[in-house]
Amino acid sequence: MKRTETVTFTNMCMICDGDKVLVQNRNDPKWPGITFPGGHVEKGESFVDAVVREVLEETGLTISAPKLVGVKDWYGDDYRYVVLFYRADRFSGELHSSNEGEVWWEPVSSLPNMTMANDMDTMLRVFLEDDLSEHFYRQIGDQWVQELK
Repeated sequence: MKRTETVTFTNMCMICDGDKVLVQNRNDPKWPGITFPGGHVEKGESFVDAVVREVLEETGLTISAPKLVGVKDWYGDDYRYVVLFYRADRFSGELHSSNEGEVWWEPVSSLPNMTMANDMDTMLRVFLEDDLSEHFYRQIGDQWVQELK
């Protein structure tokens, strides 16, 4: 069994301000809907530096001390895709939207009633529930099965 695989690392950050979180309505037709800001980790970049950069690019806010709260991952024959979930409650700057999508503050309690991006409802559980740390997709035959761990 091969012990190495090609991995793509990305991130997503739930930025909290009291009972509100910063949401993004994504413009991407492949993954539209309400989600949190984030993006790809660049080669040679630390995971924390990547999430700070992505949040700044997409929102105008500079976060500090983001905490890793979970992951989402899935795999194929020769790759793995990993989304690192961060939460931050310290930030500075002026909020603005980007070409990724419009951003605004929303009460956490209203998120389940919004049109969220695919799987965002499940990912939200990992962000919010202390006993969960992973949203994993396993392929069984032709079916993808979600597991929360």
